[in-house]
Amino acid sequence: MSAPDSLARGVAPAPPGTLHARTVHGGVEVRPRAGLTVRFGRGEEPDVDVCVGEDDLWVSRKHGELTFRERRWWLRNTGRQLLRLPKGRLMHATTEAVPLAEGYTPVFVRGSSYREHLVELYVSGHDEERSPRRRAETLPPKRWSLDDDERLLLVVLGQRYLLYEEGPRPLSYRQAAEQLAYLRPGADWRERRIENRIEAVRKRLHAGGFPYPLTHDRRAGGPSDNLLHNLLRGLVDSTTLVPPDLDLLEDDGG
Repeated sequence: MSAPDSLARGVAPAPPGTLHARTVHGGVEVRPRAGLTVRFGRGEEPDVDVCVGEDDLWVSRKHGELTFRERRWWLRNTGRQLLRLPKGRLMHATTEAVPLAEGYTPVFVRGSSYREHLVELYVSGHDEERSPRRRAETLPPKRWSLDDDERLLLVVLGQRYLLYEEGPRPLSYRQAAEQLAYLRPGADWRERRIENRIEAVRKRLHAGGFPYPLTHDRRAGGPSDNLLHNLLRGLVDSTTLVPPDLDLLEDDGG
């Protein structure tokens, strides 16, 4: 189970204002042009340019659109269900369009049965065009090796981080065990096993030079309760875990 491709890891050099949009069903790269509109939803071409939630009837056939005007891409909700942006910002069909900032923006489409479908957006910036090194290969952040069980466990515990919620905190081990029992019945993900696997990951990544504290500081007079938060924050910051990993939270039956 390798880490999926994600726009969170950046894009190839492109003219400023180029819009990149991607879902699990595919994506587009569009150069900016006044009045140009890119649509996403459950429908098919030519009604939409990017398909999202094709098997979910809560997702509208035309659920959202991005229009280039005033030198920016503007996002608008055209569906019946809410769109959610980072930090919990919600967009209804009556909400005014909002401009996208340069760089990465994940958009979550509200679906059925607590499902949220991801539309990844990335707008190429002007700083890259001005830089004399704009054609140089991008230096990726250091990503950390995880096996399949570790990735699944960390996505469950850190789903609020991958949903770009404001002030996220990890799920408790009890909550994670309950969700894993549903996602992987028979895999025996008990709280004690979860705790042991997380401790093993923390020790391994700490020995490898992880940028945030992952071990108890005895000089501070006791254990820190932020070690799991530090682990998840560092894995998301480094794009070791990316929003498309949330697909692991879909049960095997879809």
